[in-house]
Amino acid sequence: MWGILRRSAVDGGGFSASSLRRTRFALVSARSYAAGSKEMTVRDALNSAIDEEMSADPKVFVMGEEVGQYQGAYKITKGLLEKYGPERVYDTPITEAGFTGIGVGAAYAGLKPVVEFMTFNFSMQAIDHIINSAAKSNYMSAGQINVPIVFRGPNGAAAGVGAQHSQCYAAWYASVPGLKVLAPYSAEDARGLLKAAIRDPDPVVFLENELLYGESFPISEEALDSSFCLPIGKARIEREGKDVTITTFSKMVGFVLKAAEKLAEEGISAEVINLRSIRPLDRATINASVRKTSRLVTVEEGFPQHGVCAEICASVVEESFSYLDAPVERIAGADVPMPYAANLERLALPQVEDIVRAAKRACYRSK
Repeated sequence: MWGILRRSAVDGGGFSASSLRRTRFALVSARSYAAGSKEMTVRDALNSAIDEEMSADPKVFVMGEEVGQYQGAYKITKGLLEKYGPERVYDTPITEAGFTGIGVGAAYAGLKPVVEFMTFNFSMQAIDHIINSAAKSNYMSAGQINVPIVFRGPNGAAAGVGAQHSQCYAAWYASVPGLKVLAPYSAEDARGLLKAAIRDPDPVVFLENELLYGESFPISEEALDSSFCLPIGKARIEREGKDVTITTFSKMVGFVLKAAEKLAEEGISAEVINLRSIRPLDRATINASVRKTSRLVTVEEGFPQHGVCAEICASVVEESFSYLDAPVERIAGADVPMPYAANLERLALPQVEDIVRAAKRACYRSK
């Protein structure tokens, strides 16, 4: 990495035109996942996205704890050290404040760091660099300084890891101007959004979920193309419906889709929106759906106060209040630090039955 920095300084921050390529945004159907029979895990989707971007652009490099010789705590960076060497896959000490600051400085110099946190709970050690150095520099420099950096890693609850390893930081980072915040669900989400994040000229917080890494999803031939990229700021309608709109992101998309199946058995047609992008938020898609269904249920696993759900509810009340036929419903994690005990942890997180009950209340179908 230091060699890359030195070369960047010698060249005055200039890079060859071949490293600057046009981003082609893939238009993916809003109604269903890839029709192809191929499947890919979220882990492999993330790994392939980083690999292809590093291959295409010599300015991209990876840094973080155990990303190199150990091949990543979750094996997202598997094979990258052997392929690209220690100057582009940089194992760091256990000091988030230190290596995040180095990453932001490298981005100032024109490189494109991908900084991995073992969990976003540990990003609190580096939040000054993320907020004050990365997020605010473009505005404070009147657009003269770009900070093309990606902060990525698992976010939110896993299983039995306690309060200090289970918090969802979507609402925290999404409240900050200057940051873009993405939260993928499927393999196509992960691959297309991470590529977009790496290519973006601004700092991106990329919130993954540990429990999704090993899950397989259908993936299209288009998504396997090296030029595949998803637009930042665009939600996806996972399932069309006419009776109630349900918004969510990350792992909760799977829960909501299961709830939608149960609701269909009772004659309730739910439209499921996978937000994908928390900041910028696709308010147009959300409000268009609510104006069709006249009902809204929002779901997240983060804390309820000042959460992503609260922002969506406010947006709908401000823009589509006259279309609502029922009060908005907000399903979130319990307003407590995450318990360690498995039975209490389950009670602290939204479950399929909670979503079903909320949707039925919105449709005046609750008993």
